[in-house]
Amino acid sequence: MDAVFLVLILLLIASATGVAARFLPALPTPLVQIAFGVLLALPGIGLNVELEPELFLLVFIAPLLFADARRFPQREFMVLRGPILALALGLVLFTVLGVGAFIHWLFPALALPVCFALAAILSPTDAVAVSAISGRLPVPPRLMRILEGESLMNDASGLVAFKFAVAAALTGTFSVADATLGFFIISVGGLAVGAAVALVFNVIRTRLIERHLGEGSTIQILLLLLLLPFAAYLLAEHFGMSGILAAVAAGMVINRTDLKRESQVNMRMQTKSVWEMLEFTLNALVFLLLGFQLPDIVGGALDHSLHDVGDYEFLRLLGYVAVISIALLLSRFVWILSATWLQRRFSKERRAALSMRVMLAATLAGIRGTITLAAALSLPQLMNDGTPFPARELLIFLATGVIMFTLITGSIGLPLVLKNLDLPRDTHEFEEERRARIAAAEAAIRRIEDFHHQRAETFTREHHSEEFIIAFNDISSQLMTWYRQRLELGDTTVSTPRLEAIRSLERETRVEALRAERREYYRLRGKHHINDDVLRKLVREVDLAETALTGDTGHAHH
Repeated sequence: MDAVFLVLILLLIASATGVAARFLPALPTPLVQIAFGVLLALPGIGLNVELEPELFLLVFIAPLLFADARRFPQREFMVLRGPILALALGLVLFTVLGVGAFIHWLFPALALPVCFALAAILSPTDAVAVSAISGRLPVPPRLMRILEGESLMNDASGLVAFKFAVAAALTGTFSVADATLGFFIISVGGLAVGAAVALVFNVIRTRLIERHLGEGSTIQILLLLLLLPFAAYLLAEHFGMSGILAAVAAGMVINRTDLKRESQVNMRMQTKSVWEMLEFTLNALVFLLLGFQLPDIVGGALDHSLHDVGDYEFLRLLGYVAVISIALLLSRFVWILSATWLQRRFSKERRAALSMRVMLAATLAGIRGTITLAAALSLPQLMNDGTPFPARELLIFLATGVIMFTLITGSIGLPLVLKNLDLPRDTHEFEEERRARIAAAEAAIRRIEDFHHQRAETFTREHHSEEFIIAFNDISSQLMTWYRQRLELGDTTVSTPRLEAIRSLERETRVEALRAERREYYRLRGKHHINDDVLRKLVREVDLAETALTGDTGHAHH
């Protein structure tokens, strides 16, 4: 009963923090949620939630990364694979070696493998926190895609590096060849397991369930889809592979297979709604749990620090946090600067040079998050000889401090760096959309003409009334007129700004008309002229039409 009560309390707090963040737009939502977690964990309230790292990765991180991978555009991933892999693999290795050596210089008493383990803990970035901070800022789309792709991949690379560093600390031996081979096997194996699980799911979905049940199987398939990231993660971990990469691979494969499922309308709509709610809930709980851990982590570090210097101990610990965080940001900036120079020096593709503001934004976007905390808490308690793992509480405190430091510096620095950044219009994407709309309208016109011809012959053979045939002709004519108007709007002679203005005005007018319809339906229900079933049916039609226009279910007003 206590566990059920705790879950309900956490869900209530998650919802409350989401609302509170809307009233405090200047504060990023993760910081608000962490603050709530800290307040509830203080002795006065004493809400205690222990974080099990393995369970945390399974329950929270696997589905969140699956959702991110399922949403990530595959073409952009292939186009940007160079910078994404440079950050997700190259920067992780650079961070582990460079920052690990720096930490060893700060703490000579700590063995080098332990310092490398801490650097590996600090290497993954958190795209959720970056998105929450940069949501209202003019972030270049290319940069945001790179950061999202980096976060998808570097969680796994950081955790694998952490695993080898801890093994070296426990055994006192390390082999570069064995570590490289192990990294390759764990990574590729995780990707293969995740892809295989997703393909099996797709076969079950298409050939067994949908073939016999059709659209009536939406709920059952959606439930299986929700379980998919957990299955991929658990199976990969069972075989000693990367469960994180398995969840990512499963999401990417499902993204690809969904491209061939154009007829599953109800499935797409329900999946979008369910995953949006699940992602919000999991993201909120992740940062709440981080807040819950802070009081105990700070207390543990104060009690078991390597340097017992009396009243100044806590200030010294904070100084170490700041210095390590700055070292991480500097190493990230140097890596981005070097990679950008090399890309421009040796690439045949000519791109405009990255501005210093964009490089600073990419540096500040290296925010550490929940993967870092989970890895820190998974540090072993004991060495192989039974002695305590060196400075475990201090390492956990430093990792948590870096999370908070990068969150705060990102919250302050990103708005300053990106403020009033002039983003060039993405004419390429707009032209793609224009051409797609024209092609779709032409396909619709051809289909209406064929359908009209087929049905007209059928109506003639079956001797339908003249009134019925006239009504059918009117319907076809109205639809053809509407699609031809769409073709006129897509005319390439119309300038891009003017076309955007026309579409925006049309969308705004249609939305106003739909909202008037909805208000009238509720008025009629209030007067008892229609019952609840009729109201729900009519309002659903209006909601779907408004969602199609606004592109966001959250925009429908009731």
